[in-house]
Formats: sequence, C-alpha cells, structure tokens
Amino acid sequence: MAFGLIIIGDEILSGRRIDKHFPKVLELLGQRGLQLSWAEYLGDDPDRITATLKRTLATQDVVFCTGGIGATPDDHTRQCAAAALGVPVVLHPQAKEKIQERIADMARESGATPDFDAPENQHRLKMGEFPQGASIIPNPYNKIPGFSLPNTSGEGAHYFAPGFPVMAWPMFEWVLENHYADQFHRHAWAERSMLVYEAMESTLTPLMEAIEAQFPLVKVFSLPHVGDQQTRRHIDLGVKGDPTQVEPAFEKMQEGLRALRAEFQISA
Repeated sequence: MAFGLIIIGDEILSGRRIDKHFPKVLELLGQRGLQLSWAEYLGDDPDRITATLKRTLATQDVVFCTGGIGATPDDHTRQCAAAALGVPVVLHPQAKEKIQERIADMARESGATPDFDAPENQHRLKMGEFPQGASIIPNPYNKIPGFSLPNTSGEGAHYFAPGFPVMAWPMFEWVLENHYADQFHRHAWAERSMLVYEAMESTLTPLMEAIEAQFPLVKVFSLPHVGDQQTRRHIDLGVKGDPTQVEPAFEKMQEGLRALRAEFQISA
C-alpha cells in the first residue's frame, strides 16, 4: 500500500507560508511503521488541481490532501475533486449537522441565539458541500469536517483536510487509526548509514551495485554533501530495508570501503 500527499495553496508556492505538512505526515506514518511514497505541491489553479486529482484518483494509493476546502473564492479543492470524478457537489447531511453545531457553539459563546438562516450561516454550509458519494472526516478542532473519496480504481482512497495544521493533523491521524490500523508495522524496516569522507560516488558505485545484487531485500542510498563549517566533504552512504539483510549488507559495505581504503565514520 502506497501513501501519497498533495499540498495545495498559492501561499506555499509563493513562500508566504512555510509548509509544515510534509514533515508531520512523515512523522505520523513513521510512528506506525508506514512510509510516504510521493508528494506533490499545487497552487490554487482549478485546472491543474482537477487534472492531478483525476490522475491520482485512478491509482490504488492512499492520498492525504490539504488545503482549498474552505468557502472563499480561492478555495477550489472540493469542486475540483467533483470535476475529476464527474459528479456534482452536494451538501452532505452529516456535514450540515456538524456545521450547524459549530454555528450554535459560536452563538452560545457570544450570548446570542443561533440564526441558521442568516446569510453568513447559509454561506458557512458551503463548507459542507462535497463531491457526491463522499464521506466526512471529523474535525476535533472546530467540527467543520473534511471529506474522503474512494479511488476510481476500486482500491485506496483520498482524504481531504483544511490547510490549517491544527485541524489537518488530527484528522489525518484519525484516518490512519480508523481505516489503516491493520497496516501498522506490517513490514519490518531498518536503516544503517555512515559518512564516507572525500570520496567520489563514481568510485563507490560498483560496491553499491554489488551489495544490491547480493542482498535483494535492501536498497543502497548515497547522499553527497559538499561540506560546510561543521563537516568535510562527504557522502552519506547506507542501506535500508529488511532487517534480516540490512546488517549483513552493512557489514559488506564496510568491508568494501576498507578494501578501497576509504575513510568513513558510522552514523549514530
């Protein structure tokens, strides 16, 4: 099962706001023995959002999507998801109920009686208009729900939450705990690495290829660093994958580096 992430908002691409969702989703998945397979950033362009969702909805992936589900002119995600599926946007009855609960809460906090027919409250109901066939995702912060859609492939699903971390993160965590708990820690995973100083990747490539050939359940990674005030030029070299092969593969890597007379330091 592959997990993906779509982050929507002009404010991210312009730098007005710094994305915090990517590292948090990595954390939420990692805590459960899961991994993120891909991520995409999109601006508030309806055509691009629609085309992206049409493509990703055709996969078997589990996709988290943040941003653009409000009811202002720059929020397009709900409508784009509907367009990608070729279905109308309709007011979800459970979403209507939750939004009206929120309206009543706000009225009580200000000592007033809720007027559900007031123009501003009728407009708030638009946040509960989702593609036909959607299910809601509860929002513990302010009760305004997100929504989910099954993929057109028949496998996997998309989960849509607001761009606000205080809302999106607990909503995504709820999705994982309530829909994918059977996937937690199903595949053992290990990773070992070292810093190889003043080395060239071209020199290390034959060793890397030999290790992957001998240990098919691991992947070798090589991350060059040009050096800075804290460290010399080096390559972060390592192996990751099935724990039963990671350790012997890592030992083999060290043997190969010694044969090359390379200077290295094992990472903590």
